[in-house]
Amino acid sequence: MTILDSNLASQIVKQEQSDAGTLHFFNDIAVVEFNEGVHVDLNTARKTIHDLIHYFGNSKPFGLIANRVNSYSISLLETLEVKSIFPNLVAYGVVSHNYAGRMNAEIESNFCASQNISFDNLYEGLHAVHKKVIEQIAISIN
Repeated sequence: MTILDSNLASQIVKQEQSDAGTLHFFNDIAVVEFNEGVHVDLNTARKTIHDLIHYFGNSKPFGLIANRVNSYSISLLETLEVKSIFPNLVAYGVVSHNYAGRMNAEIESNFCASQNISFDNLYEGLHAVHKKVIEQIAISIN
């Protein structure tokens, strides 16, 4: 299910489109839906990275969910560089809609500091990532 097909579509604050896919912004979370067949790396995701920085800045804690409604590849070797670009990214999740997507999410989790990043449905992923973001915001306030 795409985020636009969910009952959360009305809560989307902003959307950005690029050649790589669509980025949907909520208050503390962004959901990215990459296009079919894209290879996601620092080059192809340049606009996505720019849009995330522009929306969240470099200090506001936020979460990111990759909603794998399409099949695409990701450059795992650039994970550390991506982490350095987003010091305020405190939660990450991958929502998979089939077995292959779940296997990719498990592989991605080996390269992420976050644990349990793989989710079977959008609502579960949004809930878990939002909870982690709220916890981090509470810690930063105290």
